[in-house]
Amino acid sequence: MFKPQLLPALGLAFMALFATAHAHADENSSIRSPEWAQPVGDQYNLHQMTPTLYRSALPDSNAAPLLEKLKIGTVINFLPESDASWLKAPGIRQVQLAYRTNHVDDTDVLAALRAIQEAQANGPVLMHCKHGSDRTGLMAAMYRVVVQGWSKEEALNEMTLGGFGTSNGFKDGIRYMMKADIDKLRTALAKGDCSTSAFALCSMKDWITTSGKPEEKL
Repeated sequence: MFKPQLLPALGLAFMALFATAHAHADENSSIRSPEWAQPVGDQYNLHQMTPTLYRSALPDSNAAPLLEKLKIGTVINFLPESDASWLKAPGIRQVQLAYRTNHVDDTDVLAALRAIQEAQANGPVLMHCKHGSDRTGLMAAMYRVVVQGWSKEEALNEMTLGGFGTSNGFKDGIRYMMKADIDKLRTALAKGDCSTSAFALCSMKDWITTSGKPEEKL
């Protein structure tokens, strides 16, 4: 079975191949791997990653029957605008984790991965941004690597060649993934830490909150 050539490990090679993928996305979509997220219908750039995880572009009020059909229990939104304007179904939980690919850090990734894992306990999850390519693509790639154990090369191939659209944000996602310490992310996710660094702002807030509590008496 033919599979796209894996992206090389060197950063410059990643960026060079990204430029080629960006220019030939439509051509490469016809040779996509069966292991990548599979399209669901022809609306909202909707794809299924796992039995309980979907990715898409920004849905609208017409998506309600589709979400019901897929039994979506949680929608995770990576945009700064709320989903409340279009998502009215009382049975679907809304989670908003806005971020930008050019400012992403481990805190953003851990928050997204933890939200996905927690939400999957209550049924299938849909995560989305505006176009379903850059912000959603990066978090999908990080889920593949940190949670599912894919290599960075495999995940980046899916992100850039999977037929989810083209985006200038891919280069930011590639840059972040190249330097991401996957072992540290896995450890932090398992321990419930908000970051891989004890000096991150969220970690300092947690430490201050904990240290400020009065000690319990025996």
